[in-house]
Amino acid sequence: MASAGTEHAPTAGEYIIHHLQHLQNKKQTSVVDFTVINFDSVFFTVVLGALGCWLLWLAARKATSGRPGRFQAAVELLIEMVDSQAKGIVHNAQSRKLISPLALTVFVWIFLLNAMDMLPVDLLPTVWHVVGPAMGLPDYLRVVPTADLSVTMGLSLGVLLLCLFYNIKIKGLGGWVHELFAAPFGDKWFLYPFNFFIQIVEFVAKTVSHGMRLFGNMYAGELIFMLIALMGGAFALSGTGIALFLGHIVAGTVWTIFHILIITLQAFVFMMLTLVYLGQAHDAH
Repeated sequence: MASAGTEHAPTAGEYIIHHLQHLQNKKQTSVVDFTVINFDSVFFTVVLGALGCWLLWLAARKATSGRPGRFQAAVELLIEMVDSQAKGIVHNAQSRKLISPLALTVFVWIFLLNAMDMLPVDLLPTVWHVVGPAMGLPDYLRVVPTADLSVTMGLSLGVLLLCLFYNIKIKGLGGWVHELFAAPFGDKWFLYPFNFFIQIVEFVAKTVSHGMRLFGNMYAGELIFMLIALMGGAFALSGTGIALFLGHIVAGTVWTIFHILIITLQAFVFMMLTLVYLGQAHDAH
């Protein structure tokens, strides 16, 4: 039994709860609180967005017409993949001048955000444990922005705004408003309420599912990494149970390798859904 004043090791529940807390401007008192800012999510999202832009700029700056290097070849393959997908979904060549680079940016940005999950669970939080309190800040830090629902929903809302913009640009304000009331059941006055309701539900459902899909997958992956880390922590504290240590190594290695596919696939799915929704905004019902 620990003596009074002696710190005890956190339980599994306390460990997970601590790692799921954001560095915030104030304590969140409800599920939906728009006055709360997750500084850690904002910081890593902005930094990784800048990093993604710098990497693409670097590839463009060093591009040559001769034999490309590995980095240039990888970026060119990525650009060709995104461009071919955009051409197959968005048939307006003028719109693709913006949508294709946007889709490329979305893929690279979300891939980098997801890739933060590949870092050791306690690496950056341990550093912050020293730096944060010394600066008078709370000892909380989450490093995977896409495991934060506010980030993924913010991204999906951005796509929604672009969809509304292209609906109005392509069809005109009057044409789009008419479509809201005339599709999908037909241009009959008594069907207008049903058509409008279905259209609003469609916009809301696409936006919510777009953000929730990415959040759910990355949040689950983050939890699994925490559970694997607990296996190693239990061995380190007890000094016994070699099976825990071996399980920690094997499970961590296998899940990390598999997670490379997950973070790439989730970035690709988010990009493809962005293209699909923007392509639908160009189509008339």
